[in-house]
Amino acid sequence: MKHDELLTYLKAIPGSEETFPFGADVPVFKVEGKMFALVAKREGRRFINLKCDPLHAVELRDIFTAVTAGYHMNKKHWNSVDLAGDLPDGELLRLVDHSYTCVVQGLPKAARHRLFLAHGEERIMRGRLRALNQ
Repeated sequence: MKHDELLTYLKAIPGSEETFPFGADVPVFKVEGKMFALVAKREGRRFINLKCDPLHAVELRDIFTAVTAGYHMNKKHWNSVDLAGDLPDGELLRLVDHSYTCVVQGLPKAARHRLFLAHGEERIMRGRLRALNQ
């Protein structure tokens, strides 16, 4: 997937906020102040860090060479995905949605409620990928 297409997708997620705590070339995407994606470059290759269910994270690493334990992250809960690797674009977007949903589900009740009021609970919980069809 092209870098600019991925950034466009991340910016369009309900409640997504793009921040740059690690410099102008490392966008970090947050929902209600909690990170769900970080896009960076390592050894000349772009990658994205995404939160993931621990069991699913291990499965993905076994299936795709592009998916590795999260770079500079908690390796149990985060994966790094090489954007030029063998992960299909649709699967990458599904993992972005999964990361977002993991973070939203872990938010305090008041923060989730604010998000649901602003964007609709159904839209938040079903994932951005499916929302693109509307």
